[in-house]
Amino acid sequence: MTILLDTNIILDIALNRQGHSEKAKELIYFLNQKEIPFFITATTITDIYYILKKSGNHSTALEFLQNFLLYADIIGVDKTIITSALNSGLFDFEDAVQIQCAVFNQISVIITRNKSDFKTSDVSVFTPEEFLILQKNK
Repeated sequence: MTILLDTNIILDIALNRQGHSEKAKELIYFLNQKEIPFFITATTITDIYYILKKSGNHSTALEFLQNFLLYADIIGVDKTIITSALNSGLFDFEDAVQIQCAVFNQISVIITRNKSDFKTSDVSVFTPEEFLILQKNK
């Protein structure tokens, strides 16, 4: 099993979003404990940097990303993925890129808080809570 984390999961941790950061941290801890590989897209990195810099500062944003990348791997975004996302018919382009990255890299699960944005995904989609419950019941 391989996992793609949506941007909102990482931002929940980075911004300590109330009501969401604890489950996101629990998810990362679980993935590391079970040695389940998880990925983020290259575009997620730039989005996170931009948002963290805007809400804090450059060095804080870099420090968070450097620490997070000790655990996560990065999937590239190229012309093929962008073209597929553009042609996907999805309203949210960022989510279309996430889905196409997962498909092209044979990722089996996407974890997000916004499942409704991934309705047409060919990849299984779970919230952090759903994924943790499913895994703990195995």
